[in-house]
Amino acid sequence: MRWREDFISRKRPSPFDKDPKRLRSDKKITGRTLAELEEVSIRLNTLISILEERGIINRKEYESTVAMRLHEVSKATAFEELNEEL
Repeated sequence: MRWREDFISRKRPSPFDKDPKRLRSDKKITGRTLAELEEVSIRLNTLISILEERGIINRKEYESTVAMRLHEVSKATAFEELNEEL
């Protein structure tokens, strides 16, 4: 595990190191300021596209898995709300 500790200590600084809740980079952005949800969505879509281009993931399989997970969470939330009402 020593090599892992050395690797972690040598990693380059990230703009997120100072404030983990911060999503925006320090780069100047021209145009309209994006909402956090829009920025996260764009970042995620970009990451998915890169991973698909490199053959790491299958977009259709990813979309299907996300749809199932969203459905599960939605259902669980609905059941929790019903239990609270009872």
